[in-house]
Amino acid sequence: MGTENNVKSLLDCHIIPALLQGLLSPDLKFIEACLRCLRTIFISPVTPEDLLYTDATVISHLMALLSRSRYTQEYICQIFSHCCKLQHWHSCGFKSLPQPLLCANGPDHQTILFNHGAVQNIAHLLVSTSYKVRMQALKCFSVLAFENPQVSMTLVNGKHKVLVDGELLPQIFVKMLQRDKPVEMQLTSAKCLTSMCRAGAIRTDDSCIVLKTLPCLVRMCSKERLLEERVEGAETLAYLIETDVELQRIASITDHLIVMLADYFKYPSSVSAITDIKRLDHDLKHAHELRQAAFKLYASLGANDEDIRKKIIETENMMDRIVNGLSESSIKVRLAAVRCLHSLSRSVQQLRTSFQDHAVWKPLMKVLQNAPNEILVVASSTLCNLLLEFSPSKEPILESGAIELLCSLTQSENLALRVNGIWALMNVAFQAEQKIKSDILRGLSTEQLFQLLSDSDVNVLMKTLGLLRNLLSTRPHIDHIMSTHGKQIMQAVTLILEGEHNIEVKEQTLCILANIADGTTAKELIMTNDDILQKIKYYMSHSNAKLQLAAMFCISNLVWNEEEGSQERQDKLRDMGIVDILHKLSQSSDPNLCDKAKTALQQYLA
Repeated sequence: MGTENNVKSLLDCHIIPALLQGLLSPDLKFIEACLRCLRTIFISPVTPEDLLYTDATVISHLMALLSRSRYTQEYICQIFSHCCKLQHWHSCGFKSLPQPLLCANGPDHQTILFNHGAVQNIAHLLVSTSYKVRMQALKCFSVLAFENPQVSMTLVNGKHKVLVDGELLPQIFVKMLQRDKPVEMQLTSAKCLTSMCRAGAIRTDDSCIVLKTLPCLVRMCSKERLLEERVEGAETLAYLIETDVELQRIASITDHLIVMLADYFKYPSSVSAITDIKRLDHDLKHAHELRQAAFKLYASLGANDEDIRKKIIETENMMDRIVNGLSESSIKVRLAAVRCLHSLSRSVQQLRTSFQDHAVWKPLMKVLQNAPNEILVVASSTLCNLLLEFSPSKEPILESGAIELLCSLTQSENLALRVNGIWALMNVAFQAEQKIKSDILRGLSTEQLFQLLSDSDVNVLMKTLGLLRNLLSTRPHIDHIMSTHGKQIMQAVTLILEGEHNIEVKEQTLCILANIADGTTAKELIMTNDDILQKIKYYMSHSNAKLQLAAMFCISNLVWNEEEGSQERQDKLRDMGIVDILHKLSQSSDPNLCDKAKTALQQYLA
């Protein structure tokens, strides 16, 4: 129970194998002492939780010991809770220890415990006469169910219903949420129900979520609660409502939550007013945790609803607090502040007003320099929104070297960063002037563009095609880009139309061809490429109407008779049988196809 170094020195002496060996003793008091020591060691952040799983028989033996006494129940549940975290296994230099039997992440721990009957073995402990046992069982369920549909479904109504004193587990959790129960119990029950809801085992509109869990978590955010409880309450509530619009709306109007959260930024209180050193130390320790929790909850609240975002931004000094949060020393606070900013940046209104008034783009660009990947991902997503064409921040961001930064992101090994880099460039290219488009092409290089077009992730491919489509818009730009990059672009288009891609990818590619066909000189690159012409013809008769329509746009642009050389193009396409297909399509039951075919045929008649 001393310092982390004490625990490390015990681990270096192979204390865990010795203690696990001790669990085989016939003496119950000795077993309890070994478990108490194991519990304390596993609670330490320096202990790799995988050490519990190095021997396949350990978990079975622990399950068997659960029934021995209330102490074995308490300690074993605590050990399971601490050895079932969603964290990557971290080596602490225990080279002499055997390798763990499993991969390095939490769901495997959850599955191992689940397969050893953890749910059934621990469930009856929820009604133990010992408060400590009930709490440790509850905490164990909160980590077992986290992001785990299999465990969560079993807790709700598995094939073999888990009943305790005739009640299903969710009913027991709801009872533990009641105001007359200790706060620790209310909070942990709310975490269990939140995990089960997020894992899809309980509907978001279920009364146990809307009328019990959500109000309980909002209660935990109030001034009356301890700082630790306020942090945990806000973070759990942020997770509960993160993806559900209706829960976000309900939370936003419960107990003045948005205003209540503003209080999270007022710690520590003025230092001179605090004479109690212990309290000052406590307040300082929790100040950054409170800010992180508030930013996270604001991010979840403002994820979808425009009115909620407006209320958040109108909360006292909110934009200043976010801007300050972007340069905090704590990486967790910085990440939460960026998340909050990202959530609010989805508002067109706020991009044009508050974001502009506070020049948010400056600290954001600063954050993007040498940040760890987890911050880079959220910050670059925010940048995507600030680069939309109606955003006043777009121009100063581009002047500060954003294109170079975004081009470098597209080369990242991190998929989310590649997607965000290309997505932001796609936004930059929308209705941009020729200089910016040339800067993008120069920054990306043809080689990198091909790399992105052959990316295994469909999101990267779709955004790259979207970028090409935006680059190839307005005739002078189309002709200019195709005169310098035409050969490579046509090659890329051919590869995609020949490849095994979904309908959306091929539709986007045909739309790029339609844009090229709208160029003055660029359209000759299509007309002189028989392979591409045959592909357009093929897609005109495709079974998918979207692809047919996109192919028709290509044809319409090629046969338009007001443009030079239209007669030769029309003759060539007629010889290919295109007119016959147009006649067929003019009888189509799809009104869009029918209209487009008739419009193209009129060009032949004019």
